[in-house]
Amino acid sequence: QLQLVESGGGLVQPGGSLNLSCTVSGLPFNYWAIGWFRQAPGKEREGVSWVSRSGERKKYADFVQGRFTIFRDKTKRTVFLEMNSLKFEDTAVYYCAAPPQGVVAGADPLSSDAYGFWGQGTQVTVSS
Repeated sequence: QLQLVESGGGLVQPGGSLNLSCTVSGLPFNYWAIGWFRQAPGKEREGVSWVSRSGERKKYADFVQGRFTIFRDKTKRTVFLEMNSLKFEDTAVYYCAAPPQGVVAGADPLSSDAYGFWGQGTQVTVSS
C-alpha cells in the first residue's frame, strides 16, 4: 500500500522560504512520479509542480515558475518542494500525490485527475 506523508509547512513572511517534503513508503520509490498540488480556502485544487520517476523531467505551474524547485532524493524516499520568494497568494494546503500506475501517461501532470494517491496535506501560510 502506497503512503504519502507531507511535512514542512508553516507560517512565513512574504519573501520568505519553506521546504516541503513528501515521503513515500510502501512501494518502490522510483516507481512513482510525484505531483504537488495546493488548495486555498474557497478555491479549487491546483497543480503546482511535477517530477518524473527518474527526476529528469519536471513541470511547474506558471505562477511558481522561477520561485519553486522540485527534486527527489531516492536515499530518503522523499520528493522536496523548495519554495522561495513566497507571496500572500501562496497560502494554501499543499498536497503531494502519485498516479495510479506510477506515471501520468497521456495526461497533464498538473491535473489532479491524473492522480489516485494523496497525502494528508501540510498548511503553508504566508503572512506579515
